[in-house]
Amino acid sequence: MDLPLELPITPMLAKATPDVPEADSVEGGYLYEPKWDGFRCIVMRDGDDIEIASRGSKPLTRYFPEVVEAARQLLPDKCALDGEIVVRSGEPGAQRLDWEALGQRIHPADSRVRKLSLETPAEVIFFDALVVDGRSLLDVEFEQRRAALVDAVQDAGHPFHVTAITDDASVARDWFTRFEGAGLDGVVAKARRSTYQPGKRTMLKIKHSRTAEAVLLGYRIHKSGNGVGSLLLGLYDDAGHLRNVGGILAFTTKRRLELIDELAPLVETDDAGEAMRGETDRSRFSSNKDVSFVRLRPERVVEVKFDQLEGSRFRHGVSFLRWRPDRDPQSCLLEQVDRAAAYDLGEVLAT
Repeated sequence: MDLPLELPITPMLAKATPDVPEADSVEGGYLYEPKWDGFRCIVMRDGDDIEIASRGSKPLTRYFPEVVEAARQLLPDKCALDGEIVVRSGEPGAQRLDWEALGQRIHPADSRVRKLSLETPAEVIFFDALVVDGRSLLDVEFEQRRAALVDAVQDAGHPFHVTAITDDASVARDWFTRFEGAGLDGVVAKARRSTYQPGKRTMLKIKHSRTAEAVLLGYRIHKSGNGVGSLLLGLYDDAGHLRNVGGILAFTTKRRLELIDELAPLVETDDAGEAMRGETDRSRFSSNKDVSFVRLRPERVVEVKFDQLEGSRFRHGVSFLRWRPDRDPQSCLLEQVDRAAAYDLGEVLAT
């Protein structure tokens, strides 16, 4: 691929901040965008050669053949555009981002990939441009890159979109609240005069954050073989069943070892006194991984911080806040977890 970029390239990143900054709090001012929650990617075209680079080391090209074909037909001949691959679900007028459906698109079987490309087609929301018409824009200020992106994509049509943008912090705060109901993740602030810096956290991201109490139902051993790698959490549904809703992932080495002893009295054992194990459902990302866990009696409640509950699962890993010995495990109900009011994804894309 002959583009004026050093490949492989990593997208520019964002660092978290608790609040939407005022527009004049940086030299030249901020511009604000909705924060999409999909697979970050850079779509590159050089003639008929198309690549979809991911934030990680695994290219996404083979998993989204419909995007590859559309890029070949609709995008400028020599370009590299930064965006987010998403999948939507729901009836027109009540659509939202579907993280689970997007995750299922990562599948090792080509036949399955082709089938899903028809059943749950992906779209790309673009928000930056690295190359347009063979010209590198890495050293160009963001406001000018945005203008080049609009010129390159605005007439392309489905499945490509250019994200909304505003220079008004109050509008950004409204988006932060309103768009969450369509599955979006928050708001991003970008300095008008910033250049594109691959791999560096030069943008700001403001993400949703909520708290909930959940029941501790098990743990997995850390991949090193020492200590607790993750805590598995549950919430009770309307039928009184304890549903696996996700887990807490990040612990220091010291804390991993402490948790083994701390949770030992809760471990369920068989008649021989051996720890009993369960298995969580496999996903596309865990098809070759050990999904077993040590079962714990559902007696301990933990308060966690999370961004969104999608269906009956936390969309991402959650953060430990504190143990809640004052809470009855049976009071930890799915129906009581705070959710965003529904909002149509089509309205977001039309903004």
